[in-house]
Amino acid sequence: MDKWDLHIYLRKPYHFVNSGNPENLTKYFQILTDYQFISNKINHPEFGIQALIEDYDLLDATQTATYPDQSKTLKYIQSALRLSAHIVTQDQQQLLSQLWGRLQTINTPEIQTLLTQAQQTHPHPWLRPLTPSLTPAGGRLLRILTGHGGSVRAVAVTADGKRVISGSDDKTVKVWNLETGEEQFTLSGHSGWVQAVAVTADGTRVISGSNDNTVKVWNLETGEEQFTLSGHSGWVQAVAVTADGTRVISGSNDNTVKVWNLETGEEQFTLSGHSGWVLAVAVTADGTRVISGSNDNTVKVWNLETGEEQFTLSGHSGWVQAVAVTADGTRVISGSNDNTVKVWNLETGEEQFTLSGHSGWVLAVAVTADGTRVISGSDDKTVKVWNLETGEEQFTLSGHSGWVQAVAVTADGTRVISGSNDNTVKVWNLETGEEQFTLSGHSGLVLAVTADGKRVISGSDDKTVKVWNLETGEEQFTLTGHGGSVRAVAVTADGTRVISGSNDNTVKVWNLETGEEQFTLSGHSGWVQAVAVTADGTRVISGSNDNTVKVWNLETGEEQFTLSGHSGWVLAVAVTADGTRVISGSNDNTVKVWNLETGEEQFTLSGHSGWVQAVAVTADGTRVISGSNDNTVKVWNLETGEEIATFIGDSDFYSCAVAPDGLKIIAGDRSGMVHFLKLENQGA
Repeated sequence: MDKWDLHIYLRKPYHFVNSGNPENLTKYFQILTDYQFISNKINHPEFGIQALIEDYDLLDATQTATYPDQSKTLKYIQSALRLSAHIVTQDQQQLLSQLWGRLQTINTPEIQTLLTQAQQTHPHPWLRPLTPSLTPAGGRLLRILTGHGGSVRAVAVTADGKRVISGSDDKTVKVWNLETGEEQFTLSGHSGWVQAVAVTADGTRVISGSNDNTVKVWNLETGEEQFTLSGHSGWVQAVAVTADGTRVISGSNDNTVKVWNLETGEEQFTLSGHSGWVLAVAVTADGTRVISGSNDNTVKVWNLETGEEQFTLSGHSGWVQAVAVTADGTRVISGSNDNTVKVWNLETGEEQFTLSGHSGWVLAVAVTADGTRVISGSDDKTVKVWNLETGEEQFTLSGHSGWVQAVAVTADGTRVISGSNDNTVKVWNLETGEEQFTLSGHSGLVLAVTADGKRVISGSDDKTVKVWNLETGEEQFTLTGHGGSVRAVAVTADGTRVISGSNDNTVKVWNLETGEEQFTLSGHSGWVQAVAVTADGTRVISGSNDNTVKVWNLETGEEQFTLSGHSGWVLAVAVTADGTRVISGSNDNTVKVWNLETGEEQFTLSGHSGWVQAVAVTADGTRVISGSNDNTVKVWNLETGEEIATFIGDSDFYSCAVAPDGLKIIAGDRSGMVHFLKLENQGA
């Protein structure tokens, strides 16, 4: 197919729908479930994934109603593409893994045929999810916006619902197109974290507050800074703007609320009265009152014309982290470190009811424009939606792998935007979608299992190692002696000894039968983050924050040699089954392969853009698997050092293992999800 014919082919969905021939609608459904068409359009420089996503919106309401089953299938595929857009844009080879990870549970013939066709026609090695471990298509999550280099602390959305503004620890404000997910521009100028953002009702200006103690005003069309509002003597934790766009309100760690003239940049007056930091501010739609929340556990209501305090809302038993007000100005919503959301009558100051359900601090709240629903974000990593009339929880939005620090809702009440310290902004469908399920792993523990499967060894922040009977679940004994958290554990193949590494900088060897400490391996000058033991049980390998790997004789306790070469902490180590090579992963973003006999570095595996936090090696010693906080799992050829395949997930990867066949990989991410992957086309 020549260039012109390919161009015509890739525009066929539009022509099928607009031809006026009903028979062409069948062709429209067929082409948008054809993997070759999907792949070709994504890879074409004149189209790309967003143009493909828009192809799925070409049907009108009548056509959709006439073909409900086919239309539903297309919506699932479109949803999968939206959720994957930020990944596929980064690496087009990820399309197949992404579709498999998000669509495999959708049991329509068209989708299963699409996945089969894709698998059969893909020419390169790739990692196929064996279980639906990515955020599934068809749920409430619409799109993920990635690009910040730090936690996302604040989000806002323009009144027309077309753009999202986010503020981050990377000291920038980003503006995003909410339909395409594309970053429009970055607003740079703050010298500290951006703690708060707001946007004027007409969508022309953005206001940002920072821990550099300033408020900045930006032109949303050009991205230029208009002026800086200086006057606070502490971090600016919150900002709001009046509906008429004439005044900005800011709250600070200096315990005050300031009101600024948005046209001149002048300070109008300061509202003093809180005995703690002001963490949140909101303003009523008519611009007559300001609401502020503080770490003095109270909410205050102020007259914006006179600057006088009207009354104080008391009832929270923890810091008030977030406040919002209904559009009609009758109710205030507050979120607190006491894990609750409270609803207050703004006229009387009385508490109406408390919304309980979060298992962590409530860090953000928002309310729909019609005043019927409240949205709350928490450090329990969830977003909850509440009925404001009854006080009942409607549903929970799960998917973030970090604290949810910011929430906003579009003016039409159909979408929620959330920002998290997992560095992402997520967009959710507020009306529809299936709940996501998660396989939850241990928190704060490191584990090993004896080869006979009878005992589990766990290490913890409580400085102990525990040995458990895997059949009964009973604790057999506790190994004490470390002076710091136990960061890593391993067990010899014969099940007689346990090795533990700690942030007391030591490795300890324990007798698994008696629970006695045999000896302590001292020599590292930093925390021991990883330990491994050779299959014959003669040597221990340890990785440390001192940037080195050490090899120890397990019989004598002597250090054999130190492997130096990493420029960052060594976070993970593994050893080949034949005991000839050691693999190490580091926060210098590399994996290194070492000769265990000579101590020499054989080569460095480069390709990760984040810390390498987990490594594993196949039983035959031919491939290495690495997991990183760049959200990827990579498979490497151990003989040549070449990268074989990559899988990009929704969160940081903290652990990985490989099955005896060398093809199936198990990887755990920060959200608690366990991914089961299979290397396909490994000989290609």
